Amino acid sequence: MAHIVILGAGIGGMPMAYELKALLGADDRITVVSNTSTFHFVPSNPWVAVNWRTRDAIEFEVAPYLARKGIAFDGAGAKRLHPERNQVELGDGRMLDYDFLVIATGPKLAFDEIEGLGPDGYTQSVCHVDHAITAGAAWDKFIAAPGPVVVGAAQGASCFGPAYEFAFIMDTDLRKRKIRDRVPMTYVTPEPYIGHLGLSGVGDSKTMLESAMRERHIKWICNAKILKVEDGKMLVAEHDENGAVKKQHELPFAYSMVLPAFKGIDAVFGIEGLTNPRGFILIDEHQRNPRFKNIYAVGVCVAIPPVEVTPVPTGAPKTGYMIESMVTATAHNIQEELLGREPSAKATWNAICLADFGDSGIAFVALPQIPPRNVSWFAEGKWVHLAKIAFEKYFMRKMKKGTSEPIYEKYVLKAFGILKLKDK
Repeated sequence: MAHIVILGAGIGGMPMAYELKALLGADDRITVVSNTSTFHFVPSNPWVAVNWRTRDAIEFEVAPYLARKGIAFDGAGAKRLHPERNQVELGDGRMLDYDFLVIATGPKLAFDEIEGLGPDGYTQSVCHVDHAITAGAAWDKFIAAPGPVVVGAAQGASCFGPAYEFAFIMDTDLRKRKIRDRVPMTYVTPEPYIGHLGLSGVGDSKTMLESAMRERHIKWICNAKILKVEDGKMLVAEHDENGAVKKQHELPFAYSMVLPAFKGIDAVFGIEGLTNPRGFILIDEHQRNPRFKNIYAVGVCVAIPPVEVTPVPTGAPKTGYMIESMVTATAHNIQEELLGREPSAKATWNAICLADFGDSGIAFVALPQIPPRNVSWFAEGKWVHLAKIAFEKYFMRKMKKGTSEPIYEKYVLKAFGILKLKDK
């Protein structure tokens, strides 16, 4: 009888628990550990931040749903991992033993790397539902007294999609209120060009996103490094293609949302052989840590090098379907190990993304997400907005039903050549 512990109950951790449960023996145990008792659908946070969604619509208590599948839940969170002893030190001091560990915690948000950044400073965030609720309250105040907006991502960021989404969603909301003409908007990003996305672009993302921003009168500063944020003012250094400072900007704002860079969580940070210097989990081609063979990792906490060197540092994003492919590979590999075989499953890291603009949106398929790619497709239309709404409902339903990939989903995606596992 094996005990598998999963750290995290988010977009990686919940599907991980369900897929493992379906593959493991009746005597094997699974425990999900999280520092929060709820699951929330992170991609909907930009809607929460303009009060288009309530917290209750995108969040639910996980314990009852896990229990229905015979999966244990511990809400004490992880204080420190002790991989030499196969133990997790929990937030309340208890020790939890494991035979296999899957780290699916997501990141630590590195707001502290820039003075004045984040909800404890002068900018908003959509990285967590708590932040989105705070951002929504600030949005209501802003609507009553509109002014300039600065939106974007900080140097070292690896998640650019929500920044673009939020810029366009704010634009849509302001136009509906007929006050867009009173709100100058500037998009600030470390990307070398609009539509880079930390991925060297996908299809014609550069042209399409630049066109969308011009159409909506959103100015932008690329190769941007945020030096400091003060109350109502952001200091930004714009760099040239060689990394030298080209221009200094002092951007006034009445409202600002900036995505931070990510780091690994404190519970794993600095463990030699487990993490890189930023605290992300080192893995091999089977999602397994090279030093601690019974530790796997999926999602944003995984160490992936930047796709390319950029004048201002950018990271590689880990998107939803890419994470799901990591989950499937990990589940199969743990099953193989329990059967006495070596892991053989490899995730495709394919990506399917829907980015909402409030009244339209963009979609891309990248097979795989990290170039060079077999398929690179990008499209725009009002259908994307509707598809994003439908996907939110669909994914929430899956997480409540305890089904990671319904059979019809699997075969529909297979028909389009979109697979989670590489051929052996």
